[in-house]
Amino acid sequence: MLDPSPGLEPGTEFEAPDSDRLLQFALQVWRYKQGEVVALMVHLGDRLGLYRALAGAGQTSAATLAERTGLSERWLLEWLRSQAAAGLLESVDGQSFELTPEGAAVLADEVGSLWFAAGAFQGGVASPDVVDRLADGFRTGVGLSYDDLGPSAAHGVERMLAPWSRLALVPVVVPALDGVEDRLRLGARVADVGCGSGVALLALAGAFPQSEFEGYDLSRHAIDRAEVRRAESGLANVTFQHAGAADLPAQPMYDLILTLDCIHDMPRPAEAISAIRRAITEDGTWLIKDIRSSSSWEESRRNPMLAMMYGTSVATCMSSGLSEPGGAGLGTLGFDRTLAETMCRDAGFTSFTVHDFDDPANLYYEVRP
Repeated sequence: MLDPSPGLEPGTEFEAPDSDRLLQFALQVWRYKQGEVVALMVHLGDRLGLYRALAGAGQTSAATLAERTGLSERWLLEWLRSQAAAGLLESVDGQSFELTPEGAAVLADEVGSLWFAAGAFQGGVASPDVVDRLADGFRTGVGLSYDDLGPSAAHGVERMLAPWSRLALVPVVVPALDGVEDRLRLGARVADVGCGSGVALLALAGAFPQSEFEGYDLSRHAIDRAEVRRAESGLANVTFQHAGAADLPAQPMYDLILTLDCIHDMPRPAEAISAIRRAITEDGTWLIKDIRSSSSWEESRRNPMLAMMYGTSVATCMSSGLSEPGGAGLGTLGFDRTLAETMCRDAGFTSFTVHDFDDPANLYYEVRP
């Protein structure tokens, strides 16, 4: 454990705070601590199947939930009351609790809801050893790769992206790309750079059996999970390799290339974009999915999740982008629409089309040579 920061100099004097503003500020700080604790409770509810047990069940007591799940009634009562206090369950008397249809869509329905979010909660922002290394990163300027974060990071990313891959990629996004769906049906060669555990690529491979799909990722943990998913799927038209954008072929081979939520994580995004330009056919399509962001602080402040996104950047995205010497460190919000188009055109792409699919977190760019 790293030593804490040194204390203030002896004799340091402060202006007396306004009592009302002091109370409001202290409450704001403690609300963030409350959020940390509630996040742990959400993880436990997801992990133990409690939201799924509550979904569609109407008013439910701790005793009934205990019978349904085989878990301790006393522990469940405390958890239920915590969830009701957080506004995630409804309860009038603290004895009977209900998960609303909206709550079920966000917390229980991993298969059918694009709003499912419980998979993003992994029990804590980072383990103590990762926190130590992040603190050291402030001193050295060097961040952690996704593999440095451990296998749980790959699992967390997979659960966050899986609903979108199942419910939106094939039926919504692909048909919006000019000529891509027809090409995939006839037979195309596709690369997913930064494929993670392969959920998107496997969805495409299942929908378009005439095409061939190749996944690239520098995370060994992610590729290991992808191989397991591929074996479970039985699909023969998809392969994965532990490799990055720099390992793409130097000649045009791919009709479609995907980079889904990953350019901003890359230590050398400009080099990756140039490699993609070399590897794509002259009539090919590059689909970029990346975070909806702005270079303007004033505009960014309209985002109600801004504090979380900048914190996530420190813990994962910017850290990954600085995990190699000279890394760009764009961060979660660093690959905004303007920069994305500039970097694509600098690499030799001539067509840049923006798609907005009402995804609150992401924009989609259809890029062509």
